[in-house]
Amino acid sequence: TKAEIIEDKIGYIKLVEFQENTLRDLDDAIKKLKAGGADSLILDLRNNPGGLLEGAIDVAERFLSKDKVIVSIKSRAQEESIAFKSTGKIANTDFPLIVMVNEGSASASEIVAGAIKDNKRGIVLGMKTFGKASVQTVVPLKDGSALRFTTAYYLTPSGKLIKGEGIMPDVAVEKVPGKGKDKDRNEDIFEKIEDK
Repeated sequence: TKAEIIEDKIGYIKLVEFQENTLRDLDDAIKKLKAGGADSLILDLRNNPGGLLEGAIDVAERFLSKDKVIVSIKSRAQEESIAFKSTGKIANTDFPLIVMVNEGSASASEIVAGAIKDNKRGIVLGMKTFGKASVQTVVPLKDGSALRFTTAYYLTPSGKLIKGEGIMPDVAVEKVPGKGKDKDRNEDIFEKIEDK
């Protein structure tokens, strides 16, 4: 997790992937940025391959007020979907939010982006995401191989399927050629916006 204040009191947090310490690092980053005077936030999920469902729910919780749907699961075996809602216990709802995504944003990243977008908590900016969010089950076979198949799908709060569809950004930005070691930082995408 990377956190810094860029120009005009804008806080910037990049989540590289969803790990066990992601939530702790996110809380520390938000606290640090607020203490430094940040009054708005960019959450960068570009090229974040995701992780566990619990991680996505925990991260989305940090930005949503109580009883907002974060994600629902539609199983092949049941007609109704199971919805996960925010508790509002630790919700940073007092600042504008932009979530940056691209074609490398997948799984948990897409769940977070979809929750922010559909609840109108912030603006999703960038490129259409990967479209990976589904629940897969692996069944071992007698010969030592295994069979993997999809048993359920993740839906955004508005009921849209993430698998194969991805999350469409509110503001679409074309891919920008890399610039050396800083090619994945926020500056390149802002320069593209300014050009339009």
